[in-house]
Amino acid sequence: MLTAFILVKSTRDGLTHLGAELADVEGVAEVYTVTGEWDFIAVARVREHEDLAKVVTHHLTRLDGIERTQTMVAFQQFSAHDLEAMFGLGLEDRTS
Repeated sequence: MLTAFILVKSTRDGLTHLGAELADVEGVAEVYTVTGEWDFIAVARVREHEDLAKVVTHHLTRLDGIERTQTMVAFQQFSAHDLEAMFGLGLEDRTS
């Protein structure tokens, strides 16, 4: 499974409708509105790089209201539980 984060800069008109349209794209699992330079973050979860290419170059390009995008592919996933275990290594043997 490949996870990618697609940052989306919307046109002014796109702000009102783009979130729902992004969420309807096959391969997009979640969409968030965010503050800052970007307006939306779409989380894509697909099987292969070719599937991600279809999401970005075929599906997103057909949506009105997108000014630009930036796609970041995830290499590794960490959960809060994983991070607690990683930073706590060796501490369980220490007595204070």
